[in-house]
Amino acid sequence: MELSTLWKEKTVTLSFEAFPPKKDSDFDSVRFAVEQIAELKPDFMSVTYGAGGGTSAYTAEIARIVQTGHGVPALAHLTCVSSNRDRIHQELEHLKAAGIENILALRGDYPEGYDPAAPRDYRYAADLVREIKAYGGFCIGAACYPEGHTECHSQEEDLLHLKEKVDCGVDFLTTQMFFDNSALYSFLFRAQRVGIDLPVLAGIMPVTNAAQITRILSLSGTTLPTRFRMILDKFRDRPDAMKQAGIVYAAEQIVDLVANGIRGIHVYTMNKPDVAARLRDNLSEVLGR
Repeated sequence: MELSTLWKEKTVTLSFEAFPPKKDSDFDSVRFAVEQIAELKPDFMSVTYGAGGGTSAYTAEIARIVQTGHGVPALAHLTCVSSNRDRIHQELEHLKAAGIENILALRGDYPEGYDPAAPRDYRYAADLVREIKAYGGFCIGAACYPEGHTECHSQEEDLLHLKEKVDCGVDFLTTQMFFDNSALYSFLFRAQRVGIDLPVLAGIMPVTNAAQITRILSLSGTTLPTRFRMILDKFRDRPDAMKQAGIVYAAEQIVDLVANGIRGIHVYTMNKPDVAARLRDNLSEVLGR
């Protein structure tokens, strides 16, 4: 199923993200976790991709397992900054053969030793979107950043780059995680002003330990509201309490988002079936499940 049909059929969608194993020895444990998440029957699941190739070999396989084994539509991530055109076409053929119809097109993180001046087939996600669109047969998603991309000088500059990406053939957008819903509402208003009118899925991460969030924030530039910082300070040394508080905070975010008309909730589960299950169960009536 192409995901663009979901928002024509459903009032609110709930989706989960999973990531493939980093090495062969981890495959069985990751597969078990992903299958447990798939058994929760989200509207779809996304599967991440290693920018340098590390986990990319497993992306199509995990996506295939989710889709054919559990009947859950899969969204496969695909990054381009470390790839050439031949490799991207091989990946597209691989995904097509696996029955995957949906791709999240990403630039990806710069690999170690990356030379921006070197000739490359792809420099930006927009280049990859054009390539997938020309190839045909896929519903294309892309990333957006409610608080602006860390490499852009301003939110306005980031929106111009996003508009270019959208105009290349994007069907929907998924946001980077955020912890203050007002950041998303402001972003949506600004996006509409520049002519971006697509389904936007709100990316929510239930923070279950304080160490987890420290590294993520350093890479993403996402800000933490005072209320959430107080939760971290209070419960960082009490793992069970931190996990519970993180799930409750994410649930409260989602309730507010749905009440304000957001139609897509995408949860970064970090391959934790229990977190996904508790969040879904806490919101069953809110999400109409």
